[in-house]
Amino acid sequence: MSSVFRHAFPGIRRTMFHFRRHWWTLVTPASWGQRQKSTTFATGPRQYDGTFYEFRTYTIQPAKMNEFLENTNKHIHLRTTHSELIGYWRQEFGDVMNRVFHIWKYDNFAHRARVREALAKDEEWQEKYISPNLPLMVQQKNEIAYLVPWCKLEKPPKEGFYEIVTFHMKPGGPALWGEDFQRAVNTHIQVGYSKLIGVFHTEFGTLNRVHVLWWTDTPDNRAAGRHRAHEDARVVAAVRESCNHLESQENVFLIPLPFSPLK
Repeated sequence: MSSVFRHAFPGIRRTMFHFRRHWWTLVTPASWGQRQKSTTFATGPRQYDGTFYEFRTYTIQPAKMNEFLENTNKHIHLRTTHSELIGYWRQEFGDVMNRVFHIWKYDNFAHRARVREALAKDEEWQEKYISPNLPLMVQQKNEIAYLVPWCKLEKPPKEGFYEIVTFHMKPGGPALWGEDFQRAVNTHIQVGYSKLIGVFHTEFGTLNRVHVLWWTDTPDNRAAGRHRAHEDARVVAAVRESCNHLESQENVFLIPLPFSPLK
């Protein structure tokens, strides 16, 4: 530093010294705290359990649905020897017709990779199921989803029917909408809407989606439960709060197939 500069600004060296000495405490805590906050804000409640669920939806040629179901019923045991089937349904109401929907459980992504590799090498599965059924399909879709942290997969009290309600939430994750959404689901349970089976949050596929799977013993009892929910002040208040985070929603009514574990 030149003598002219020192004489013109006598305190500059002392100021620069203190700035360099305390730079870490001045800069790092604020930026680190902001980064920590944004990370927590982005992820919300974490998914520590590696278990996930694959949702598969097949659209079948209308004239071939019976053939597809008969062959699936006959040979699904070849598939369930490789991994756990949670449920398999035929879509009755809602969205596109001539669809089947099924859920498979995996311990983690390595588990799924091993299963897919084994299926590709399973000649009986390929010959008896894939080869005859693949030409009957119009479209295949899949999603990967986790159970939300506050929900466990439940079983129905007896055989019945299922409704899966899909909510497309605003971006931000459970940190933004989790508590309000949980409150809305719980109030539906309290008024006897129907039996909750599981709540799932997508990881791969269309993001910011939450799938809520309900069971009911008859479609008419489901309708009655819906009317009760709409007339209950607790449900109305909770849904109003949850809707602040909602982009859209849709539902599908499902009939379990004979071989479905969830009936």
